Parts: sequence; C-alpha cells; structure tokens
Amino acid sequence: MAGALGVGPGVLALLLLWAMALLLGMALARAGRARVAALPVVLGAAALTAALLLFPREGESPAPASAEEIVDSFFIGRFVLLAVMSLVFLGCLFLLLIYHLMEPVYAKPLHSS
Repeated sequence: MAGALGVGPGVLALLLLWAMALLLGMALARAGRARVAALPVVLGAAALTAALLLFPREGESPAPASAEEIVDSFFIGRFVLLAVMSLVFLGCLFLLLIYHLMEPVYAKPLHSS
C-alpha cells in the first residue's frame, strides 16, 4: 500500500510529525517566556518516532522470499552519505553553540548625570 510520492503511510506520518514539531519548536523558540517549551516538543517527537519505529504494525516473521530478491547495491554509499551528513549536523550544532548560544552580552554604559 503506497502513499504519496511512492512511500508508505508510515513515512508520511513521520514526515508530518517532524514537520509539525519543527514548526511548533520554531514558534516556541521565538516566543519570549515559552522558549524552554521548544525542547519538550522535540523530545516528544523523538519519543513518538522511536515508538513508531520500534513497534511496527506487521508481524515479526518476514514474508516468504520470492525467486527474485531485491538487493540494495548502494548500501555502502548510503552509509557513507549518512556518516557525512551526521558529521555536518554535529559541526553545525557546535557552531550554533559557539556563535549563538555562547555569544557574550555586553553591558551598556551607564550615563552619569
């Protein structure tokens, strides 16, 4: 049962979940006092994603293999791409920490009258 764009309904549900979490997290991060509430939104989306991935709807026994098995011949390339993307993501988080979160706040000079 294929959904839109040739992917199944589970992938679409995860895409919708993370899109909503991203939008809500960005909206909460822009808010003044509710900035702290953005972290539980992301953690909740991660927990729900883990629950959806760890408890599949299908049975545990795989379907019987047919005469033609599909082989992923680009597995190594995908793994290398995932590793590079993970390193870039961690580098971006590090740069965010340095340049945004740890930016010094300078005191404004006092005016003496």
